[in-house]
Amino acid sequence: MKSYYQILDVEVTSSSEQIKRAFRRRAKELHPDVNHEPGDAVEAMQSLIRAYETLIDPIRREEYDRRMMILRPEVRFDYRDFLRSRPDDYEFQSRLVFYDLLHHNEDDALDLYDRLCERDGFDLRAHLDREDFMDCAFLLAEEYERRGEYGHAFRLLTSVIDFELDKPYFRHFFAEVTEKLRTLVCFKMPVSMPPQEVILCIDEVLLLDLGRK
Repeated sequence: MKSYYQILDVEVTSSSEQIKRAFRRRAKELHPDVNHEPGDAVEAMQSLIRAYETLIDPIRREEYDRRMMILRPEVRFDYRDFLRSRPDDYEFQSRLVFYDLLHHNEDDALDLYDRLCERDGFDLRAHLDREDFMDCAFLLAEEYERRGEYGHAFRLLTSVIDFELDKPYFRHFFAEVTEKLRTLVCFKMPVSMPPQEVILCIDEVLLLDLGRK
C-alpha cells in the first residue's frame, strides 16, 4: 500500500504549501477530461483527498507519521535503536517487528517475531493498535508465505480476517487478503503440509463469513 506521501508525490519533509501545490497538481491529473478511465480516477481521487486532508492538518499528520513510524530528518535519535533498547518490553518489541517490516528488514522482523512467540503469554494483538496489528500481521503473513512457512501465514491471515469481519479496515483491499488465503489453502498448503493439517485449516476457513469463492 502506498503511503499518503507517495500518493501526493511529496517528501516527508514537505511544507504545508508544498502539500497544497502537490494536491492541486495531482487533482488536475485525475480530472475526467485528462484521465480516460473514470472508474480508476474516482477511486484515486478519494485516496488523494484522504491523503491531503491528513497531511495538511498538523495534528493528524503527526498522528499518521507516528502510526506509520515515518521519521523526518529533523528527528535526531535512532528510533530503531530506541525500540531495541527495551528487549523485555513486549510493546516495544512488537513495534520493532512492525518497524522492521516497513523498512525492509524482513529477516530481522521474522527472527524477532519467532523469538517473541516462544515466550509465554506473548500475543502481538495485545501490544499493537488494532490497525497497526492488522497491517503488521498481513506483512508478516506475506513474508512467511514467501519462505514457504504456510502454517504461520495462515494463522496470521485468519487473525486479520477476524478483525476485518468484526470492523472493516482494509475495505476494498480486503479482497487481496481473502484471495491470498484462498491461494494458501487451495494450492500451496496441500502440496507441502500433511493432509490432516490442511483439512483442519479448510474447516476453519469454512467457518469464516466469506464468499463461496
